[in-house]
Amino acid sequence: MADMKIHGSMISTATFRVLACLYEKEVHDFQFVNVDMAKGEHKKEPYLSLNPFGQLPAFEQGDLKLFESRAITKHLAHVYATKGNPLSCHGELLPMLMQWMEVEEQQFESPSSKLVFELCIKPMLGMPIDEAAVEGNTAKLAKVLDVYESRLGQSKYMACDWFTLVDMHHLPNIEYLMATKVKTLFDSRPRVSAWVKDIRARPAWAKVLAMKTNQA
Repeated sequence: MADMKIHGSMISTATFRVLACLYEKEVHDFQFVNVDMAKGEHKKEPYLSLNPFGQLPAFEQGDLKLFESRAITKHLAHVYATKGNPLSCHGELLPMLMQWMEVEEQQFESPSSKLVFELCIKPMLGMPIDEAAVEGNTAKLAKVLDVYESRLGQSKYMACDWFTLVDMHHLPNIEYLMATKVKTLFDSRPRVSAWVKDIRARPAWAKVLAMKTNQA
């Protein structure tokens, strides 16, 4: 049995991020450990020994235990640097990767994840949607995507001319939002729309979606 374990849930965008990285790196020798969020397994032991904040996912390999999905993907990209897709930029392009990874985390993540929660997760749980939150975060996301539209006129992908961690980090929230009314924000910006179509078509991402279907 694989000694690498990914503890997560197939409704968790952060879990998808780590799985996408593994498949991009062509690392298949891992064990997926489902954490039942409906039963609150992520908020009690033994899971809290892996992530004291009670959030998904968690990574475990031998004595190494990590949480925070972006930290896990950076670790995987480094350890498996010579496997699969590079997912990185080097030399003079490295600062651009670092910058746009910060943009994804600091600018894109908040409004997009709040929209995912309101428009996708709440309906799954039978909870009412906060329309004011949807309106406010739609406006915030629109401003971010305006910046992206400009950036993608300078570079094929967010950091450079090939697919990297920063593009991959966007995928989970984008995938959820493509099934909502917010899809128009992406579709109405030609460069953003082409970028979204490109990154969603990646074989590694198809494997994540197939895994989600099989776990349902």
